[in-house]
Parts: sequence; structure tokens; C-alpha cells
Amino acid sequence: MRSERGDSQEDGREALLYRRMKGGRARCLVCQRLCIIPLGGLGYCATRINRDGRLYTLIYGRVSTWRVAPAEIKPLFHFYPGSRYLSLGSVGCNFRCPGCQNWEIAHVQLDAEFREALDRGTTFISPQESVRLARKSGCQGLSWTYNEPTLWLEYILEGAKQAKEMGLFTNVVTNGFITSQGLDLLGPFLDAYRVDIKGFSQDAYRRIAHVKDHAGILEVTERARHKWNMHVEVITNIIPQHNDDERQLTALAHWICHRLGQDTPWHITRFIPHRHLSHLPPTPIKNLERVRQLGLDAGLRFVYLGNVPGHPGENTYCPSCQRTLIERRNYEILTHAIEDGHCPTCGEKIPIVGRYISPHGLGSVGL
Repeated sequence: MRSERGDSQEDGREALLYRRMKGGRARCLVCQRLCIIPLGGLGYCATRINRDGRLYTLIYGRVSTWRVAPAEIKPLFHFYPGSRYLSLGSVGCNFRCPGCQNWEIAHVQLDAEFREALDRGTTFISPQESVRLARKSGCQGLSWTYNEPTLWLEYILEGAKQAKEMGLFTNVVTNGFITSQGLDLLGPFLDAYRVDIKGFSQDAYRRIAHVKDHAGILEVTERARHKWNMHVEVITNIIPQHNDDERQLTALAHWICHRLGQDTPWHITRFIPHRHLSHLPPTPIKNLERVRQLGLDAGLRFVYLGNVPGHPGENTYCPSCQRTLIERRNYEILTHAIEDGHCPTCGEKIPIVGRYISPHGLGSVGL
């Protein structure tokens, strides 16, 4: 639906990162595709338009999806366990993953009907209103997720600034294809960075995300961790025949351990057939268990399994004495035994940020 304001003020918001070029073209500097957009044209993501040689965002404040959700569903297992977030999504993506679970909002149509669909399928929520809704619903923070938040740069920047002023946490659930310039704008205002690393080869990224290389994703992830001191957790969805090569996954585990740190959580998740990959089988659980062990053998101290409710791989264990410290089932915390940041059995310091916040369930946010 259209904004309650009923005008084009937000549709006309100029983009923050772009460079004007000859002939009225403009190069977008938000994501690593670095699209060169002709006059009147849209970028690959279809959310930025060239008007008279200047780029404008079409999705500022345009919310397609929102709900209150726990940190564990993102997943963020090591940042204030049990904390809840007002989770917001818009439309568009700079990837075209064939098995995307959110393709209805992520894979917007790149045609003349886009604007009509945008008006019909979204609601305007200002940054100020998003913070108000988060506080009203008892959330500890805001999360930008569902579609790729990189495309929402201008909106997230304003919302994150205001959230931090109100003492709220902030995080993005991202594919990591943002430019270093984009990350540096958000860096002072983001607490946590949950990033998909979809594989560890050019071939895997070409097949899954339709991008030529993943080196920039790794570089920006390191930048989030070390330049901006964000809490980083990595997720890899193991897709049969696409990114399940054990040598590459072992190399990825070593990269996480040595470039992000051995305490960085790595979430190994089960592929569920969907969209254009519906012909593939779900990832065998024994394969997930094998990858988890590869991660542990590489030196990572916290490797989790996802999309397998009830599996022991969902739990947090003391890396010293192996006591179960946090027991989970399907994103719900069942038991929590960490005391003052340490294992109560052996005293090992457990590198989880913040205290446990008892969850109160999920719910939609009413407007």
C-alpha cells in the first residue's frame, strides 16, 4: 500500500553512495556489483533508479514483512541469547539464489510493473516509527532481514542511529555483498553482523548467487569484525551438488577460524528443497554432522547445525569439559546454565556477548 503521507517524498530520496558518469549514467557503490545504470534505468536489484544522472532509492521505508523474532532464528546464538528483535524486510536482492526461501519479496520483477507491485505490497514505516514499534513490543533491538538489507542502506542507517540513541541493539542478516564504503557508513551503528557465506569457490558462488567471485564478501566480513568490532556469526546452507565439497568446506572452516577467530559461531544448515531447486533432496543429516566435525577439527570451538530441530548440534557446549550450557530446540532456548559468563562445571570463560534474556514467544507487530 502507499505511504500514509500519500506523496513522493520518500520515493525521491537520493541514494547515498553513487558516482555520476558521462552520458547521464551513474555507478552505484552500495553493493559489489557496482552497477552502471543508464538514464531511466534500474540497477540489478531493481531498487535504485537513475533520474537525470542521479540515483534514487525506491524502497526507503518500504516494509514488506515485519515480526518480532528471537535472536536464535537469525541465527545469532552468541549475542544476548533469548533477545528479541523487531525484524523488518523490504523487497529486492542483489543475488538470484535458485533455492531462495523468500523469493516472493527478494526476486522482484525487473519490468514496468515493479512500481505498481511495490506500492501494492509494502507499507511505509519511518525509521522513527520502527524504533517506536520495537520499544512498544518489548524488543531489545532491531534487525534488518528477510530480503537483502544492503539495498536498504539509507533506511537502515537512519534507523540504526536512532535505535542506538534509544539503547537498542542492531543487527543485519546479510549475504555480505555490501561494499566497504557501505559497511563503513553502517559500522558505527551495528552491533551484530550475521552473514551468509554460501561456499568457498568461484564456481559455488556462480551457481548459487550468480556472482563471479566471493573474495569481496570475505574481505567485508573481516572488516565488520576487525575494523568495526561487530559480533559476527557465519551461516552456510549446505546444498547437495552445489556447495557440499568437503575440501572447500574445510578451507572455509579454516578461514573462519584464522581470519575471524576460533570463537566465531559457524552455523551449518540443512537445505530444504524450494523454488528452482525443488528437484534436489534435503541435505542428509549425516553430511551435516560430517561438516560440523570438519569445522571442529579445523579449530572452531562452536559449530552448530540448523534446520534439524532436536539435534544435539543445536546446543552450546563448553569447549573445555563439553557440558551442555545452552539447550535449544527449533530456535527456542530450553535450558541455560552459563553463570557470569563461565561454565559452572570447569570455569571456562564462554565467549557469548551479553546476558541471557528469557524469551516471551513470537508475535506480529500491529500498526
